[in-house]
Amino acid sequence: MTIKSLIRTIPHYPKPNIMFRDITSLLKDPIGLRITIDELVRRYADMEIDKVIGIEARGFIVGAPLAYALGKGFIPIRKKGKLPAKTIGYDYELEYGTDRIEIHADAISPGERVLLVDDLIATGGTAEAATKLIEKMGGKIVECCFVIDLPDIGGRKRLEKHGYSVFALCEFEGD
Repeated sequence: MTIKSLIRTIPHYPKPNIMFRDITSLLKDPIGLRITIDELVRRYADMEIDKVIGIEARGFIVGAPLAYALGKGFIPIRKKGKLPAKTIGYDYELEYGTDRIEIHADAISPGERVLLVDDLIATGGTAEAATKLIEKMGGKIVECCFVIDLPDIGGRKRLEKHGYSVFALCEFEGD
């Protein structure tokens, strides 16, 4: 069994010609979930990391147990208006329009080393916005970590072009 074999593909979702890679099938499998988190723990156990940051919403599912296993704090990055205390935000461009992500103003101290986590890297737009937000607060990004990379869409290259280290447990090419 591999992590990749437990991820289902849903054709034409959310729109025609999109092959949606769904991690819920991986998450519901107790062995698959354990392998996923254990592999990430092995990778990051010896790295100097102060906090794990997860991008809404599936980044929370992977990031929180990873932070727990590493003995680190977990920080959520959320869409606009979802966090209750004072926030710092970052606006970014989408294919059609703009969006905003936010983090609590007291979440990161300058110089803290953080691991950015999400379930999937496609175009890299949201992940890039998260890196800019983290840097705006003075955080240092150790690595951008994903369960799935869709290399043909270019998100990994987009992040690497800005000097970020990128890691993914598996890739789905094509489609």
